[in-house]
Amino acid sequence: MQTTSLSSLAGLNHPDREVRLSNLKALIDDVKAGRIAEPPKGIDVNNHIHTTFSFSPYSPTCAVWMAYTAGLQTAGIMDHDSIAGAREFIEAGLIAGMATTIGVECRVGFQDTPLNGRMINNPDQRSVAYVALHGIPHTRIDDVQSYFAPYTKARHDRNRAMVRRINAITAPLGVSLDYDEDVLPISESRNGGSVTERHLLFALSKKLIERFGKGEQLVQVLTEQLKITVRSNVKGHLLDPDNSLYEYDLLGALKSDMVQMFYVDATAECPSVQEIAGFAREVGAILAYAYLGDVGESVTGDKKPQKFEDDYIEELFEVLKKLGFNAVTYMPTRNAPEQLKTVKRLCDLHGFFQISGEDINSPRQSFVCMALRNPEFHNLIDSTWALIGHELTATVDPNQGMFSDDTILRWPKLEDRIRVFKEIGLQSSRR
Repeated sequence: MQTTSLSSLAGLNHPDREVRLSNLKALIDDVKAGRIAEPPKGIDVNNHIHTTFSFSPYSPTCAVWMAYTAGLQTAGIMDHDSIAGAREFIEAGLIAGMATTIGVECRVGFQDTPLNGRMINNPDQRSVAYVALHGIPHTRIDDVQSYFAPYTKARHDRNRAMVRRINAITAPLGVSLDYDEDVLPISESRNGGSVTERHLLFALSKKLIERFGKGEQLVQVLTEQLKITVRSNVKGHLLDPDNSLYEYDLLGALKSDMVQMFYVDATAECPSVQEIAGFAREVGAILAYAYLGDVGESVTGDKKPQKFEDDYIEELFEVLKKLGFNAVTYMPTRNAPEQLKTVKRLCDLHGFFQISGEDINSPRQSFVCMALRNPEFHNLIDSTWALIGHELTATVDPNQGMFSDDTILRWPKLEDRIRVFKEIGLQSSRR
């Protein structure tokens, strides 16, 4: 598994955007001059990279560098409730000579659908699901950011309520959080980024380390006082005081079991699924449902075993089709072969565009999805290039995007549109 020394990335994570981009340019110049070895390029792609504009160890610039050095052909930014990092991501991609896509992820309400009351793909709340807007035309970035602004404000209100619950839990430990002093400074909120539950837990991780140090005492606090189940691989990391990624490993342990203790239902910050579908059509984005599937052993260690949409997946896809979804995004490394076989079959049955996205928000995650090298999933590589072609075309003329009425009239079959837009995407990378 790929891990990274975060201290070595300080220049790319500098607080100033222009400094970040300037440092990236210097690194790419070093590659071109032969002072840094050029990474070998394969077929790998990733359309779901979180940045510091939601939660991640990587700024948009740093995320592009990480994707570049991992040998990816393309990289896609996907932050929660914010697209404020998109322009930096695009510019960083141009500097690195890497094709990029931009998108935004959000939670939406399914209350006024047949799925009301179900556990869909959100581990924390029924009737609410994660969806993604992919391939957003660059001319609509400001519109998308403005759309999410009131939802981001509502999220701050709920975050403050959750901090109060966290403090009630940790008061016996002599630990407390201040939202304004401890949480907001570790986010990009001041620059239009969102603040997520991960930010709350990352701030709490820092406080717990400050109070109990790193090692056996802190593990005992987690297991005996907070009653958190620490999985064996995570426990090994937490017992190592020299672990450079300690705060992130502690965050993962807390997220797995503790969120349910302080979670406040998201209501005002969740648009209805019907509203988001209409907005996606308005801006020319590709609306995708994010398939999770029943979870056994969590790949990233931050999810407990839990059942989600597999028991009613046939009905789910029928509902998504009626709501106007264009695509389904899924992560081949996170699902069993039988789950992936079912998802691919239903996508084909309902005419859903299939998008790959291994979400990146931890320094222990690899930017490369090895499963995509399996010929069975090469359709996801083709779809990435088609996604890039869509984004570029819709930026020039929104009526010519991959799912516009004009385009569907010209190429009714999805496979024909994928072929056409894939070539547009590939041509752009050859310039």
